[in-house]
Amino acid sequence: MTSRIPRDSRLRLVRPRPLAAAPSAVNQRRPRRPAPRPPEGTPAPAELARMARSGLAAAARVARWADAALHPGRDGATSDGKGTLSEDTAERAAAELGLTPAQIRADWDTARLAGLVEVHGDSARPGWRLRAWNRDDSAVLRGWVALFDAWSLAYPEPTDHEPAAVAEVVSAMPQVLSFLQLSAGPVPEEQLLDLLQQRVTELRTERCEIPYGPRSEPAHPALAEADPAPPAALHLASAQPESDASPRPEPEAPLAPLLDWALRALASVGALTYGDGQATLTPLGNWAVWVKLEQICVAAQSPAGNIEQAAEGMLRGCAQLRPNAARAEYRAWLAARPVGNAVTELIDAARGDDALLRGLAFEALRVVGAPAEPDVRSVADEPTLRPYALLWLAEHDGIDPEDAHEVLTREEATWLWVDTAAAVADHGEAPMLVRHLESALQPTVPALLDEVRAVGHPRTVQVLVALAAAHPDPALAKAVRRAAFQVHTGGS
Repeated sequence: MTSRIPRDSRLRLVRPRPLAAAPSAVNQRRPRRPAPRPPEGTPAPAELARMARSGLAAAARVARWADAALHPGRDGATSDGKGTLSEDTAERAAAELGLTPAQIRADWDTARLAGLVEVHGDSARPGWRLRAWNRDDSAVLRGWVALFDAWSLAYPEPTDHEPAAVAEVVSAMPQVLSFLQLSAGPVPEEQLLDLLQQRVTELRTERCEIPYGPRSEPAHPALAEADPAPPAALHLASAQPESDASPRPEPEAPLAPLLDWALRALASVGALTYGDGQATLTPLGNWAVWVKLEQICVAAQSPAGNIEQAAEGMLRGCAQLRPNAARAEYRAWLAARPVGNAVTELIDAARGDDALLRGLAFEALRVVGAPAEPDVRSVADEPTLRPYALLWLAEHDGIDPEDAHEVLTREEATWLWVDTAAAVADHGEAPMLVRHLESALQPTVPALLDEVRAVGHPRTVQVLVALAAAHPDPALAKAVRRAAFQVHTGGS
């Protein structure tokens, strides 16, 4: 009795599809949350966009000048890879726009942080937001929020403080901004300083950091030569309840100058007004902080509680969600932590053994956007991450996602096919793995097996075994099992 399944095992030629996470076997329907309303008194989006355009007018002017004056192929930035404007270009722009070179540099930096200009190495090009600046209010607001997120880069940080202390203040400022937003009015600087000190102390306590300030003299000289308390003793001491006799230690580094710097930096981007010893959020700043708080609340209400988890746990929770819901979770998770730390966590998660998390991590990095470019570019030489990084960079450079696969070599595309198949095998169902054959570049199954064996993916054997078990064609399944055995034994 012959099989009714055709023996022709040629694969259909289809356009490579963007990498997608394996959908869950069970679709979980979540109740729709009504769209939250901004606080009373918040201007309409059109008015907020008008404020953002006004605040970024100088940056948009320099970006438009660069778009018109710097033709493709001409150097507009130095070769330091940081987007610094070259001396000749700054002087030329200053002469044509009637500004000083210092003003041009400041406006150029603002344009980069707002996404009006995109810098790649020693060349620059106009960002998509500049194209939509006059007609798309959402693009304008996104540009201003990108500048708001990068407030610590928009104003020179103090050089007479330790970088670790500056980083602590940057990490603590979201709580200070939340307090300003809830206060709905001017807040004295002393009150903000007290809140900042408490938050920095909490951050150090979470890291179990031993105070690095000068130690007090011991009560007895003999104690000066005694060994420090063992870790267990320190742990037990920290577990004791605080009392009036042992107040909570304050941060050793003076935070008042750093708070002054942070408030001035936020004022420079238009998020707040600062003067006479008090700070007040502007309508734009009040709206931006409210949006981020709403994003955090959405994530906190998710079944997995993704906002509290590290990157790997967050990605596993998002694996059960539809793409739009997952992107909302990514945005909320990113809003709750500094961008640099979040990008590092995502890339570390992508380096793991789970191929599904690798794909999801780069989906989350797509939500991050331009701030993640240096980190993604730095991992493009790692074999495990290279195909994902190249696709991310291609889409970031404006290539259509449907065509982004063309930047991969045949070997890189095959490696990505195996990695995606590993994600499907681990988290999907058998029919999905069979359908995954359609996305292969090779025209025939033998050609696919030959290239899969040559690419050297560490999960090749497991993928081929799972594919052989799932495929309904006995002849094809036998060929795939033979290929898996040859890879396992090192044969040809």
